[in-house]
Amino acid sequence: MAADDVIRVLVADDQELMRSALGTVIDVQPDMRLVGSVPSGEDAVREALAVSVDVALLDIRMARMDGIEACAEIRRHRPDTRVLMLTTFDLDEYLFRSVAAGASGFLTKDTPGADVAGAIREVHSGRSVVSPRATRALIDRIARAAPDAAAVAADLSPRERDVLALLARGFSNAEIARELFVAESTVKTHVSSLTRKVGVRDRLHVVVWAYRNGIF
Repeated sequence: MAADDVIRVLVADDQELMRSALGTVIDVQPDMRLVGSVPSGEDAVREALAVSVDVALLDIRMARMDGIEACAEIRRHRPDTRVLMLTTFDLDEYLFRSVAAGASGFLTKDTPGADVAGAIREVHSGRSVVSPRATRALIDRIARAAPDAAAVAADLSPRERDVLALLARGFSNAEIARELFVAESTVKTHVSSLTRKVGVRDRLHVVVWAYRNGIF
């Protein structure tokens, strides 16, 4: 595999055992390389600025700068680096702040190794990932994006509803295009229209808004 095809991953967690476990998961993937393993958010930012990182796995709760602060700093200086937050609890009070800081997704620490690897690939390709246990916490905490959700829902076209339903199932743009027999560029247009109408910044927030407001 060419070096350019390898996903460069940084891990930050204050528990050595967790760092070791994640490092092992990454090391056995033929398309990934561990470029850093550090115990704090401060170290994560320093490492992300020193080496090229495609995906950073950050524990939310760490000493010397928590994962949320680290996420914001990494995204500010390295906007192409995608961030996955790690949380011990399925009802973590910091999930919404993480989204605002630029996180692409969340994994609870009991996520199986194969799913962790899959999530890294997903966010690296531009998609968002939320583990099932974290989804409810995010839905419960995210603020309503529109003052009148019913009016926004009524304004969605049938095709936008089709796209939204497939987004909720985790489909990529390419997969949605195949499912609906349309061009991928058309799907991108619908996704952009959804984010604009709902008033959020990305597809993850659109899906959370839809669940919170009973669209499904």
